[in-house]
Amino acid sequence: MKIALIKYNAGNIRSVAFALERLNVDFEITDNVDTISNADKVIFPGVGEASTTMKYLREKKLDQLIISLKQPVLGICLGMQLMCNFSEENSTKCLGIFDETVKQFKPDKNHKVPHMGWNSLIDPKDWIDNRLTNQFVYFVHSYYVPLNPFTSATTDYTEPFSSAMKKNNFYAVQFHPEKSAKAGEVILESFFKVA
Repeated sequence: MKIALIKYNAGNIRSVAFALERLNVDFEITDNVDTISNADKVIFPGVGEASTTMKYLREKKLDQLIISLKQPVLGICLGMQLMCNFSEENSTKCLGIFDETVKQFKPDKNHKVPHMGWNSLIDPKDWIDNRLTNQFVYFVHSYYVPLNPFTSATTDYTEPFSSAMKKNNFYAVQFHPEKSAKAGEVILESFFKVA
């Protein structure tokens, strides 16, 4: 199994690579269209800002490539948000795989923004292993995807939001599996097992 780790201006690409190395997975960091197209599975990581990242993806023609992929694709953090239709972060049109709008957290007296640190997975289903019910994973984000028909796990911060999603061959997590210890390894291994 060969994994393509999409190379773009994502801040967490090295930490994802280290996580894959720990799992002894064969992967390549690449922005080559043919290499990505021919990989068995694709990981679309992301730490950054939505509009500048979408601009970069369009310049490299990676936007059209990602939405055309037929093999399993995993979006992480910003990667998940960019799979949606639109982000409130700088009013950004995204890839449109999930017909959802990414919203900004509103801080209150009990919740700071960004949502940063460990929080639990609620009601995991679909491809998210149900052994992860109430297990903690690591988040760093100021924007979130509301609950929707594609939600595969929920987390609560100011309100319940989608911490994981799935639509056809597209999988996504808002948290960072590469920083989520054993629970994160289970998530990555679950993705590697999907057909």
